[in-house]
Amino acid sequence: MLLAQKAYVEGGLALCLYAARLVDERRTATDGRARREAGLLLDILTPLVKAWPAQYCLEANDLAIQVHGGYGYTREYPVEQFYRDNRLNPIHEGTNGIQALDLLGRKVTMEGGAAFRLLIREVRAIVDQAGGGETAGHAGDLARTWDLIERITATLGEGPADRALANASLYLDLVGHAVVAWMWLRQAVAVREHPDAAFRAGKLQACRYFFHYELPRARAHAEVLLSLDPTLLDMRPDWF
Repeated sequence: MLLAQKAYVEGGLALCLYAARLVDERRTATDGRARREAGLLLDILTPLVKAWPAQYCLEANDLAIQVHGGYGYTREYPVEQFYRDNRLNPIHEGTNGIQALDLLGRKVTMEGGAAFRLLIREVRAIVDQAGGGETAGHAGDLARTWDLIERITATLGEGPADRALANASLYLDLVGHAVVAWMWLRQAVAVREHPDAAFRAGKLQACRYFFHYELPRARAHAEVLLSLDPTLLDMRPDWF
């Protein structure tokens, strides 16, 4: 549970800090192309920045309560307050469902898919950097995940819009996990020469956890997404 919390929180923080850097680069980069690319990346990542940490860092709060057992539910410890405060995050900003519709219905297709292609380019760049040593397996795993996302995105784009958007939340979860896996691989590359052995080992272990335990869970959505499953659309109000 502690390792899951570390993976969620530090992965979500890395994503937020990356987006914050894009805000700066969109305004201050030295040439127009760099400013435009920063803006495109920020556009496609914004629904993920809003939704993924809101959901999974709340899950970290839930695990913090669980670590304390029954005491975690009481006001003797601050974790119950943290949970109640952070439960707001998936609700405001239009709710995570709206962010899912925004990602799949608008951001992925904007400017002929330019932002989506740029995001994949940036992911592939880190995959290339991490292709050797102890991160090689993670790099290959991330590359295969994004191959799958490209296939799913093409399938959804070719199908009926209502069928595609019916499962937008699953798409958000899959792409969100793949983006946070990218953030973890970036961190794993960055700490290769870090002088603090414990800090370095902690980052690499959290990265390993995310790739072994979290990313496969999100990839399980692929079958439903590729099938354009209509179960949610077929439900009727009187059946409730």
